[in-house]
Amino acid sequence: MPTNVKSTFHHAIAFLCLLLTLLNLSSCVTNDDYPDNPQGNFEALWKILDEHYCFFEQKGINWNEVHNRYAKQFDGGMTESQQFEVLANLLSELKDGHVNLFTSFNMARYWSWHENYPKNYSDSLERKYLKTDYLIASGMDYTILDDNIGYLRCESFQRGIGAGNLDDILLYFQPCKAIIIDIRNNGGGALTNAEELAARFTNKEILVGYMQHKTGKGHNDFSAMKEQTLKPGKGIRWQKPVVVLTNRSVFSAANEFVKYMRCCPNVQTVGDRTGGGSGLPFSSELPNGWSVRFSACPMYDKDKVLTEFGIDPDYKINLTDADFQQGKDTIIEFARKLLNS
Repeated sequence: MPTNVKSTFHHAIAFLCLLLTLLNLSSCVTNDDYPDNPQGNFEALWKILDEHYCFFEQKGINWNEVHNRYAKQFDGGMTESQQFEVLANLLSELKDGHVNLFTSFNMARYWSWHENYPKNYSDSLERKYLKTDYLIASGMDYTILDDNIGYLRCESFQRGIGAGNLDDILLYFQPCKAIIIDIRNNGGGALTNAEELAARFTNKEILVGYMQHKTGKGHNDFSAMKEQTLKPGKGIRWQKPVVVLTNRSVFSAANEFVKYMRCCPNVQTVGDRTGGGSGLPFSSELPNGWSVRFSACPMYDKDKVLTEFGIDPDYKINLTDADFQQGKDTIIEFARKLLNS
């Protein structure tokens, strides 16, 4: 059974989740607020974002001007597909990869969030490094590379991470001089799982960042910043160098994991800017049953820099075509060279 890491951060998250639930129950736009027609669905979506989206100021968006421009594009004769297209365009005005509109036939997303960045990950190359004799625990794959560096592949924080599993992994890596933790393409999951893993890389309680939450419907109605701290995990803790590999498809709880790890000793990050996101989403429903989802809370690093839009690595490295053709992962090889220097 997973062992929860007791920390003030956990209490803050639990309180925040409860608060968000209450806010959802009391202020979420329901089917009764607007009619189920193209104009009603537009007005509902615009209002949900107007009252709950957190990043208008950072993006310099005049949301009222956006409303006036899009309101003219809806009429009662629109098909579902036409409604979806225009509403998706409305969301694209936010230029935010964490805002999605879900229907039974499609999901609206801001493609440029990914398109302007290389993938910087190859499943086929990963398998060459893991080979066929790798171990698996708590959904994570791990092995020891030829230069005595441990390699841990964590593709999701959806699954619980057991304390006993982490002890076994770190014991297996004990002869190694360093560890590479590869979280590229990790779309997130449970914040508690991300914290459980990160807590094995610090021997003392450390400040890892700050968080806020909405306190009203105004664009600038936020609470004061609250500290996030990380306490050392119970069990075996790693004392040697670590490199965390990142790319643009690292989101949500995985983005928070990067934030935590950057505060731990002997840790460096290599790869590309993360995709951002806080792991604390807000969801609501339009009159026609479609749902919208987006990040609900501004999150900051220990220097009070907003992490919603991604975290830059210590070393920005791209996967090159030349290395790919030779069966090498440029990012893994750079991390190995860094740890061997």
